[in-house]
Amino acid sequence: MLIGVISDTHLYDRATKLPKTVFDEFSNVDLIIHCGDITDKEILDSLKDLANVVAVKGNMDYLDLPRHEILNINDVKIGVIHGDVVYPRGDRLKLKLLGKEMGVDILISGHTHTPFIDDCGDIILLNPGSPTVPRCPIKSIMKLNIEDKLEAKLIPIEE
Repeated sequence: MLIGVISDTHLYDRATKLPKTVFDEFSNVDLIIHCGDITDKEILDSLKDLANVVAVKGNMDYLDLPRHEILNINDVKIGVIHGDVVYPRGDRLKLKLLGKEMGVDILISGHTHTPFIDDCGDIILLNPGSPTVPRCPIKSIMKLNIEDKLEAKLIPIEE
């Protein structure tokens, strides 16, 4: 299964549109995971035109969404959170411990606007960054392939 992963879109409070690359890259995915700070329902509606969407509530969201989700895909348990309850922001040890408490193989979070792929051995931590308002040099999204082998790929956005 091919999964598109996105977070911190912040439309329309901080950005005016999603980059075209998001739609191009997610055109062939089976599922889209949004890790929160969506800020406008229109974003979820446009992503749902591409694939099924699982989304969690971020600290900037007014939408009625769950604070976390646990998905079981091809016998891989995936936890999805925004990450604002983990302090300090993006603390990977705390993310790892939270993922272990949730009993997941992969924990996907957002909130930091900074992407990372961290294989901790017993758990994989992922953050797709932000396609609109990054806190690092690149705008980004991610694709996660769950087949015989797990493969996470960061996709920089040039536009």
